[in-house]
Amino acid sequence: MIPTLEWTQEGVRFLDQTRLPLEETYLLATTPDEVATIITTMVVRGAPAIGVSAAMGLALAAKASAATSAAEFADSYEASCRLLAATRPTAVNLFWAIDRMRRVFAGLLSSGSSMEAVRTRLEAEARAMYDEDIAACRSMGRFGADLLPDEGTVLTHCNAGALATCGYGTALGVIRAAVEAGKKIHVFADETRPFLQGARLTAWELMADGIPTTVLCDNMAASLMRQGRIQAVVVGADRIAANGDVANKIGTYGVAVLAKEHGIPFYVAAPWSTIDPATATGEAIPIEERSAVEVTHHGGRQLTPHGVGICNPAFDVTPARYVTAIITERGLLRAPYLESIAQGASAAQ
Repeated sequence: MIPTLEWTQEGVRFLDQTRLPLEETYLLATTPDEVATIITTMVVRGAPAIGVSAAMGLALAAKASAATSAAEFADSYEASCRLLAATRPTAVNLFWAIDRMRRVFAGLLSSGSSMEAVRTRLEAEARAMYDEDIAACRSMGRFGADLLPDEGTVLTHCNAGALATCGYGTALGVIRAAVEAGKKIHVFADETRPFLQGARLTAWELMADGIPTTVLCDNMAASLMRQGRIQAVVVGADRIAANGDVANKIGTYGVAVLAKEHGIPFYVAAPWSTIDPATATGEAIPIEERSAVEVTHHGGRQLTPHGVGICNPAFDVTPARYVTAIITERGLLRAPYLESIAQGASAAQ
């Protein structure tokens, strides 16, 4: 298990993903402000991991507070919720986790709980979410493994592995489960410009697992698909709308269009917390615009002329018509997604 994040008595310990693959270092956060910075600067990234990180940040808020009761802590707690909610606008898991922690605190507040009870309960909830995320990833792996070929190549984009979750991974969890079942899978990993999550992170963790991996520049997939060298595509997601439109790392939409053109199945693996029934279609998903420096510079070196315009959206939206199936911990969803998503939500109630 790659230790993406971990609750400790000292605080929350994060693997610094900005230093991978050449340097494995860890940062300790002891306050919600430090967790917010860690999320914003992409020390931790990936929708499921971001959600659990925020939950742990709220548990840290209680741990660090000098308040003596839930009532005395309430305003400070809500400020921490708002702070963490502002870090990454696209990943719906972030808001799902904060809302879940808000509901827990509301129960503590209504019962007039002491701060000792608040600290204990919020920590327990955050740690439960951590365990649930790993269990969900393993379930996704079991449901998705059968979709992959017994022998062949699978393309993935960005990093939807153990590093994007609390462990095992979503898209890479499907690949891991297929390999564990005896399938001979070779992974093509898009480098994923401009932050290079595929080249730095996906390649690193798959090589650590001994899964054969080849890194591609983002503009190479079309050529390989045309040559018949890719049998399936599996990616993660940061938000899935009620109609099945999928927001994922920028470049995913292009991969989906290419897969459709070449008759290659395009799968999305994501926990149910990534599905946002309150967002009707992908058009309503907010797309984060990140710093121009991610495009203008690399490794501290400037690559572009001074003053040139920069466009750096972190995500794009893939319409549901390009998605062959959505793999969740509750099973596979297929078109029409408006119906299958609604049915899956009803079955869980």
